[in-house]
Amino acid sequence: MEDNKNGTIEKVPEIMDVHQLAQYLGIGKSKIYNLIRTKKIPASRIGRQYRFSKDVVDHWLKEKIISSSQEPQINLFEKAHKE
Repeated sequence: MEDNKNGTIEKVPEIMDVHQLAQYLGIGKSKIYNLIRTKKIPASRIGRQYRFSKDVVDHWLKEKIISSSQEPQINLFEKAHKE
């Protein structure tokens, strides 16, 4: 789910087109096409159109986490382990 411009929450579809993915990631469609062209984002092509699985995109985002230090990375998306 994500907030839209009106402040209401919309459900993010499981399968997105370029426009929906651009909204989901908060970047422009041209950037999405650039990521597709350079094979830096997982995409499925159906005819002349691209589709993106929300689960695959979320996994891709998690893999792209970078750290500015040399210390081990902390995965912000994993739930904290209770001890």
